[in-house]
Amino acid sequence: MKQPHVPARPLFPINSFDAQRIEDAFSLMGPKWITWSVMTLVQEGRPMRIRDIAAKLPFVSEQVIGLCLAAMQTGGLVTRTDTRHGAPYQLSALGESLTHVHRPLADWSRIYLAPDATAEAERVEDAVRHLRPGHSTALIQVLAGCGPMRFGHTAEGIGRADAFTRQHLLRLQADGLVTRTGPQHGAPYVLTDAGQALGPVYATVEHWSAPLTTRWTPSPPAPVSTAQRIHSDIPLGSDGARTAAALRRSAAVPNALFSHAPQPQPRVPASATAPSAPGRVR
Repeated sequence: MKQPHVPARPLFPINSFDAQRIEDAFSLMGPKWITWSVMTLVQEGRPMRIRDIAAKLPFVSEQVIGLCLAAMQTGGLVTRTDTRHGAPYQLSALGESLTHVHRPLADWSRIYLAPDATAEAERVEDAVRHLRPGHSTALIQVLAGCGPMRFGHTAEGIGRADAFTRQHLLRLQADGLVTRTGPQHGAPYVLTDAGQALGPVYATVEHWSAPLTTRWTPSPPAPVSTAQRIHSDIPLGSDGARTAAALRRSAAVPNALFSHAPQPQPRVPASATAPSAPGRVR
């Protein structure tokens, strides 16, 4: 007798992870230029001063790199070789281990966000930008476990039935992680393919964040908050224009890590970001 088909259980169930740990990790790695700085330090394989890193990223000002490294030091991603002013920075063990997080983020971004050729570091930052906003992980988990759901039930599922929750849900919809089952008002929300594919990403991020639970304590305030305060003052509105202009005028861009050209380019060493298998495009 033919046995009925039973759908395979996902290897990484989305709603099995600690949402707060994942969001704390995204907050630490999320501010702009952190991924670029980490990959530059990995690629160079040596302690570097602010001006040295800025020279490798001609589309970012030295001041912004300095603020970025200060936030990374506060969060434990980099250390300084000594206490003198201007001493070089080097990646901590936690910072070096970010390369393992970058791979699934870049793969997910390549498949679901930007199938065209783009810099690996930009793929990672784009993925984190989509996944970082507060309560996003919890909302995705609720829909993964109980969807389709109307807004009221979704908000109850995370214990925050307020206007901010509606804004977060609308942002997830705009980012392509959530959609509605129909055009009518009040139609239930459900995860898109991109949202349903987040299990491996969450698994890697949660595993990476394990050391943070022992290092961060409620008092004093968590380093993530400090990093966010530092980066809230960084002027980022003209990044796109500044990046494009600098890439046009500079031949000093290191390699494909920072390249936006669609043609094949030399890749970053595997220690910085491992080559990813080609993904399918929606």
